[in-house]
Amino acid sequence: MIQEDRLVKLFLDLIHINAPALAEREVVEWTKAYLERIGLEVHEDNAGAKIGGNSNNLIAWLRGSIPTAPKIFLSAHFDTVEPTAGLVVEERDGVFYSASDTILGADDKGGMAPAIEAIQALIESGEPHGDICLLFSCAEEIGLLGADAVDLKDLGLDFGYVLDTGPPVGSFVTRTATHDNLEILIHGRPAHAGKDPENGINAMQVAASAIQGMCLGRIGPETTANLGIIEGGTAVNVVCPFVKIRAEARSTSVAELDAQVAHMIQKFESAAQEWNTTVEISHHRHYNAYEVDKETSVVQVAVKAAKKLGLSGTLRTTLGGSDANIYNAKGLPCIVMATGMDKIHTHEECISRESLVDTARLTYEILLSAATVTL
Repeated sequence: MIQEDRLVKLFLDLIHINAPALAEREVVEWTKAYLERIGLEVHEDNAGAKIGGNSNNLIAWLRGSIPTAPKIFLSAHFDTVEPTAGLVVEERDGVFYSASDTILGADDKGGMAPAIEAIQALIESGEPHGDICLLFSCAEEIGLLGADAVDLKDLGLDFGYVLDTGPPVGSFVTRTATHDNLEILIHGRPAHAGKDPENGINAMQVAASAIQGMCLGRIGPETTANLGIIEGGTAVNVVCPFVKIRAEARSTSVAELDAQVAHMIQKFESAAQEWNTTVEISHHRHYNAYEVDKETSVVQVAVKAAKKLGLSGTLRTTLGGSDANIYNAKGLPCIVMATGMDKIHTHEECISRESLVDTARLTYEILLSAATVTL
């Protein structure tokens, strides 16, 4: 059965290893040794060479005793959205927080630890099961790069679960959004800000004209848009010669997404025309939406396991992306499991002991339930 003390120690060990995207080598090595020690077959792929990182995705197998059972996988990611060097953890009323000037790193060590503990508990139980794969990815936080680099063809997997979203534990994401990115370069014209500003074109003013009246934030119930990063200029005494903006839009409706992106592009192009200058816009689709039917095995197994433990088994829609978007796009059915990590991507991020234990218990039950499925 799930051992709380071991699980918590595992979680704390993992979050104390600094693992920003593209620099996860230390935590990959640590996890690899841990998994080999408990008896799994472990290897790395060559993702690092593909994406420019110092580490790879980790693929570990627990071979099963039921050859007819589906081959399933549990997935989480190594990297954190910010570095965690110098992390100090405090526990208050059964909830873990960062007491230092860093994030906690429960995203996604709060998925890794329960997945590993569930595997370890299954080994100790002697219960029959099918082949189970742990698929831990790198560089998730900067664009799902590790998952995109995974070669799934030779793994022979049937379906799986990505442990990487917030509470409540016992709920599952079966529907997500399509996500587009925009990079905008507005050209101004430099001039001395004190001597002859009238000879310049201030790219900041062009950007302001574009943004004025642009639809941003919550566009509709399942459509959002954001301008996230803006930079530009060369000196305070020079009329700003350029502005770079990075933006995004996402929606569960591709038609609504396309309309929102077109609106944003039109606003920038109109502003450039108004100011007699030019703008360069790069637009690409970051990842595609997925919707997994509730009657499929991957969903039925999860809901059955959740309800057996008295959890809701609720199916959710989210506009957030995860490795599941990539795996589903590659033809491998999977859904996202809630892990209990809360206030992610902020320094108030936290996760409770109870959530860690419940996630591990649910994962363990899913492994047992999946072994009974006939595909």
